[in-house]
Amino acid sequence: MELGDLQELKNVQDDDADESDHGDDGSTALLGTETRTRGIERLDVASGWTQVRSIVLETTPTLLLTTTSLLFTGELLDHVSHWKAMRTIGELIMIVPVIMNLKGNLEMNLSARLGTAANMGELDDPKRRRKTILGNLALLQVQGIVVACVAAILVVFLSFIVPNPSSPASSVGLNNTMHLTLRATRPLPINKGLPKSGLIEFVMVAASSMLSACMASIILGSFMCFLVVLCRHYGRDPDNIAPPVASFLGDLVTLSLLAGVSSFLINWVNTLLPLIIAILVICSAAACGVVVRRNDVVRDLIWQGWTPLFGAMVISSGTGIVLDMFASRYPGFPLLAVVISGLPGSVGSIFISRLSTSLHAAASHFSHYRDTGPSSWPVMVTLFLVTVPIEVLFLVILHFFGWIHLPIVFAISSLVFFCCTAWLSLIVARSLTHYLWSKGLDPDMYALPIHSALVDLIGQLLLVLCFVLVTFLGVKL
Repeated sequence: MELGDLQELKNVQDDDADESDHGDDGSTALLGTETRTRGIERLDVASGWTQVRSIVLETTPTLLLTTTSLLFTGELLDHVSHWKAMRTIGELIMIVPVIMNLKGNLEMNLSARLGTAANMGELDDPKRRRKTILGNLALLQVQGIVVACVAAILVVFLSFIVPNPSSPASSVGLNNTMHLTLRATRPLPINKGLPKSGLIEFVMVAASSMLSACMASIILGSFMCFLVVLCRHYGRDPDNIAPPVASFLGDLVTLSLLAGVSSFLINWVNTLLPLIIAILVICSAAACGVVVRRNDVVRDLIWQGWTPLFGAMVISSGTGIVLDMFASRYPGFPLLAVVISGLPGSVGSIFISRLSTSLHAAASHFSHYRDTGPSSWPVMVTLFLVTVPIEVLFLVILHFFGWIHLPIVFAISSLVFFCCTAWLSLIVARSLTHYLWSKGLDPDMYALPIHSALVDLIGQLLLVLCFVLVTFLGVKL
């Protein structure tokens, strides 16, 4: 949105201030606002430097936390993969990347919707805020439990068609996969000689995944609602903070809960307890569905957003194939894949959330913006420049601690390919958001899952190209 348009929008709101009790319309959400008082935005036309500084200060700490948490989540996966439940029922390991991909997208969708609502002033009224938050938490329960059930069906199906883990073609030790990116549907190795899935295994996997998803939705959903309201209260833009936080906390919390629940239920695997738990969780989803249908704020959302979620699952399968082919072929590939995909994906999620908020706000005042949308290039450049120092810091840490051998040629090449991934992530985010908007689809519901899966795939393909290039140049890895 150009400065003249922003000033025009300011004048329109000033004229309508006595007729509206929703604070502001949030139309400067894309570039940010200069000042906010007690959660009520003032529509000031801030200087370009102030806008850039706001984005940098709010996104940099979040992206640093995201990068760090990805490594800790990889380490946690390595530990829990040796636990009794994971070693006994291989499908529990197989479901980890699937359910984390889908659950992470659900939390990011929630954060994007609440970020838009906050910047539009819809959370400033206590009654409206309570209704919005409770409705979204109930919706998250329905989505999370359904997604977990579908994931359980998927991994049981995959268990019949994946190669025998004892075969040389598919044998990759756990030590080589400890830093796997968790948004790929790549099944990890299971114990040799374990029987194929049966009813007992399916019930165990379904009960563990659905109960974990239910608990994760309560914990993460409540925290994300609190975070968005807190950001609004203290004048911070939730679009800069909430989506990446939702992504990395979703991975860590979901994995921890799945490991804990499955470790408990494995002691009761031959009883009716897993089946009873599965039935109770399904009943809770049905009850939450009734709550959603009675809430006019989120009533229509219960039928939306399923296509991109399951489309993302299909795309992630391609990412899993890439990992299967190259994780053991190139040293350090899984570790580098974590950040070359995760960090650009987080930056893209911030951009989608900001852009969606800006489109919603602009359309509420000027109908012609529904087709054109506000200017977004300054934000793209700023977000891109924020990610580069973080990637450099990441490579320095890897080299300093000796986690991976990084010849100077490879380090420079990987940084170049990372920059390509980050810029492509922003391009895809912008194009996808505008395309969905032009088709009358809410980007807060449809854009993030597809974008996340595509960036994972693009990032790992470019990383493969990087390894091929430096190998061709004769660099010893």
